[in-house]
Amino acid sequence: MSRAVDPITRSVVEHRLTSITREMSEAMLRTSFSQILNSSRDFSIAITDTAGRLVAQADNIPVHVGALPWATRAIEARFRDVVPGDVFLSNDPAHGGSHLPDLTAFVPVFAGERRLFWTVVRAHQSDIGGSTHGAYNPGARDIWTEGLRVPPIRLYEAGRHRDDLLDLLALNTRNGRDFRGDLAAMVGSAHLGERRIAKLLDDLGADTVVAAIDDYFDAAERRARAIVSEWKDGVFEGEAFLDDDGHGREDIRIHAKVTKRGSDIEVDLTGSDPQSTSFVNSSHANAQSACAMAFAYLIDPDVPKNDGSFRPLSVKLKEGTIVWAEADRPVTMCTSHPSNGIVQAIISALAQSCPDRAIGGWGKRFRIAIQGEDPRNGRRFIWHMFHARPGGGASAAGDGWSSIGEFDSVGGLKFGSVEFAEVRFPLHFARHEYLPDSGGKGRYRGGLGVALDLEMRTEKPALANTAGDGARYGSAGMLGGQDGVPHRYKLLSEGQEPRVLRTKEVGIVVRPGDVFEVRSGGGGGWGPPEERAPEARAEDEILGFVTKGEC
Repeated sequence: MSRAVDPITRSVVEHRLTSITREMSEAMLRTSFSQILNSSRDFSIAITDTAGRLVAQADNIPVHVGALPWATRAIEARFRDVVPGDVFLSNDPAHGGSHLPDLTAFVPVFAGERRLFWTVVRAHQSDIGGSTHGAYNPGARDIWTEGLRVPPIRLYEAGRHRDDLLDLLALNTRNGRDFRGDLAAMVGSAHLGERRIAKLLDDLGADTVVAAIDDYFDAAERRARAIVSEWKDGVFEGEAFLDDDGHGREDIRIHAKVTKRGSDIEVDLTGSDPQSTSFVNSSHANAQSACAMAFAYLIDPDVPKNDGSFRPLSVKLKEGTIVWAEADRPVTMCTSHPSNGIVQAIISALAQSCPDRAIGGWGKRFRIAIQGEDPRNGRRFIWHMFHARPGGGASAAGDGWSSIGEFDSVGGLKFGSVEFAEVRFPLHFARHEYLPDSGGKGRYRGGLGVALDLEMRTEKPALANTAGDGARYGSAGMLGGQDGVPHRYKLLSEGQEPRVLRTKEVGIVVRPGDVFEVRSGGGGGWGPPEERAPEARAEDEILGFVTKGEC
């Protein structure tokens, strides 16, 4: 039975739990093996309760965290005999997963005989099997060709490690050493959180901690509802488009009908286009997360993002659409696209309700994954390009951030040290700098994309694949602001014409000395360009953010 707690105790519990997630995140960063985790930080940390309610989270990747309550509920539904020392694992989109590369570890937290919480770590694996390296398969026409599908399983039984299961998982990836190391980091981070929460329960008592959590859920709900209640009531519509699905289908529409009444928001995505045969579909949990992201971006940043703050939001989805595909469809691209499109459609709709909170579109994802042999040591490598991040969207608060990334990560994904990447991989970064004129014009300018020239220093041909969007549709401008410039990627080979790279290709042969000429897109502008302050225009030219006469 819950009991009242004083405001100071409530605050102590809330901040202790948040600090635990941050410590877990730091442990993950320091102990993981692959560069996608220890450099680019493509992982997320959360604490949930046994009802799947989001209790606390670290500042990692929003599109991960919003899906974790659904994943926790899938573990709860599958296992009724959970004991201390158990560790569970899953990545299946039909069981609360987003896409197959995002493997999730769960550790239960007990207070005596009572199981109260889960510490949860979701981390993007550098490879998860399937028919292409690096997990993203533009040629996939079903989920089985995307990689190893892991339903909820018990990896540790009462503290006993299931070596047979680990061997099975690692054997089905292309880099078993990194996979084992990353999984060990995930489990270790989750156990660290377990120990820290146990100490909190010992210090304050389980009943007090549970009551404090219920109390701060209610406080977050009150704050979120107070904000929403100030917005204009009505039914509003917004849309966004994917360039294509890589299989010949273009202009895939995501439609959001958003109903705002009082302090409630209903997002209806059922009018979105039918599902695809390719990997641009979304899983259910991913679409739910994208809707939560859009809502989180529109309320005040200091409102804690937990179960309480999302109570004003409800979501309607239809299975068989691009935003919730049937379970056999490929979905690997979903955390970037259509997630970005879902967020953009919702914000475009609510710009009519709360214009001063609306944000121009953030850059779209266009990644490259390269598999080859490093001539310095003879080892096979898989490198994921997190550099050349696109620009962020502008808002009523000012210009967008340059090279910050996409809506699904809002800066949580890092491009890491150029020098470190050159040490670890046979690559040379000849150029990596802001791309002038790439941000959408507006009263406030979209953030800039990046110009990257990346030279391959291999001695044997390598293979690359691409995965992304935004080469036709740039990031959307908002309230009269212009769209950001779309991506422009090329592969340059000596003696050959430059090869324009499509956003969804597999099996690209990359020869020694080839150069990737990457020009990433900018963010969308906010407000009419003619309202931009003269001094801001002048500063843009001085800093080289725009060329003369283009601002």
